[in-house]
Amino acid sequence: MNRHVLSGRVLAGLAVLALSAVPGHAATHGKASTHKSSAHKGHASKGTAQQSGDPVVMISQPGSALDKQARILNAEDLASAARHHEKPLVLIGSAPLSTTGKSIGLFVQVQSASLCGSAGCSTDVYLQQKGGWTKVLDSVSGPISLLPTTHGIMKDILVDGSDRWIWKKGTYTDTLVATDLPGFKTSIRRHQAAMKKSGHPVSE
Repeated sequence: MNRHVLSGRVLAGLAVLALSAVPGHAATHGKASTHKSSAHKGHASKGTAQQSGDPVVMISQPGSALDKQARILNAEDLASAARHHEKPLVLIGSAPLSTTGKSIGLFVQVQSASLCGSAGCSTDVYLQQKGGWTKVLDSVSGPISLLPTTHGIMKDILVDGSDRWIWKKGTYTDTLVATDLPGFKTSIRRHQAAMKKSGHPVSE
């Protein structure tokens, strides 16, 4: 083997070993690293901190206690879908909404052709209070994350990467005053209202 090639390989191997020994770095062999360095957090800008958070993972959990509760809370939408001979998919997720971890949020999305508008399928958020569930965020569309910022002891919620909702007077309030555009959140509400009143699918 060529001496220069061998030397290059040895140096490359030493570089990998040296890099893996540095805090905050990990050698990845064919797959992305999921390691997050705490050293980088202190250098994040204020704007970046506001636009990132812990994503709420929503999956189908048929037969679970939360799935049963979600179906009770969304009985009207499920009945509407059934009238259109649809079998909707119910996606659910749960996460603490308060900094104390005691106030648990239930995230529910009902997916069916008649319930989802041009902006996509909407998600409702419920807060567990006194043994029951109260809706605190109604019909938002897009991925949901819980932000590190708070109002009171309740975490801010980020919807679709840019729409921040904050806790105010016992519910979540939108901080964007100009988000009510054609094809956005109102299209979902309008579509759902039309579906409940008529017996025919309504397209946007």
